[in-house]
Amino acid sequence: MQRRSLVSFGAVALAGAAALLAPFAAQAQAFPTRPVKLVIAFPAGGPTDITMRQLADNASKILGQPVIVDNKPGAGGTLPAQALQGTPADGYTVAQIPLGVFRLGYTTKINWDPIKDISYVINVTGYAFGIVVPADSPFKTWKDFVDYAKANPGKLSYGSTGTLTSPHLTTERIAQQAGIQLQHIPYKGSADLMLALQSGQLMAGADSTGFATLVEAGKLRVLNTWGEKRLAKFPDAPTLKELGYDIVQNSPFGIGAPKGTPPEVVKKLHDAFKQAMEEPSYVAALGKYDMLPDYKSSAQYAQFAQDTVAREKVIIEKLGLAKGQ
Repeated sequence: MQRRSLVSFGAVALAGAAALLAPFAAQAQAFPTRPVKLVIAFPAGGPTDITMRQLADNASKILGQPVIVDNKPGAGGTLPAQALQGTPADGYTVAQIPLGVFRLGYTTKINWDPIKDISYVINVTGYAFGIVVPADSPFKTWKDFVDYAKANPGKLSYGSTGTLTSPHLTTERIAQQAGIQLQHIPYKGSADLMLALQSGQLMAGADSTGFATLVEAGKLRVLNTWGEKRLAKFPDAPTLKELGYDIVQNSPFGIGAPKGTPPEVVKKLHDAFKQAMEEPSYVAALGKYDMLPDYKSSAQYAQFAQDTVAREKVIIEKLGLAKGQ
């Protein structure tokens, strides 16, 4: 009798749990039933905005609901990831996760963990970077740039897309290896940085290849690029490795959702964005900025986040930029 009662009680308990979970399972299966917001870390008009809008447009057709881009620039590209911390875990808000997010815990006091408190959906691409100067600059080559910086410590100004972004940190690594001291001026994104560079407020800029159209128009000159190989668009610009620096930087980025987002919803988002990034229109949009698709699955992206957090700790501490240093 006792055994029968226990079995009966267990069956009732399981049925009750199933009844409680049923609405959530149905919700995940129906997802999405309304627009999805994709928060990106840089302003409108730059390479990130343009390529992510194309990705969002492609994903909208696959999901059957609009994917609306919301620009949230500033704080070194970390605001979208921080915004996820107060967002419902239902998949209707997702965010771009730039590399700066993985440095945040070492440079800023935060009450959340970039590894544990984001549901990693998919990695989509990475940047091509370089250092540019105005076309009328006296710096015709990278050697000219370094020679001036050595003769004038702290006087050569350069801009980046924000403090502790990849352009900022990589330039500081270059400066450290070259034995020079530069004056860093942060901007919210490529569009603002390029305006400042053209108006004479800066002597140089470190950025992704959103500068390509200005170089092609004869307004800027590329002194170096940061990939493994020279860029086809700028065949005369040497890589950092060619210049003697053991540095390659392409700063992969992807899309994350709030912690606790149902796995079924994460999978739907992953599958939609994976299909979206395989569309020729997205590949063409990336190609304008010498960017390439860089796919990582949800599991691979989560592992990448863990590995990158460990690696960035070493770089931040070496540059003396960790909080308390």
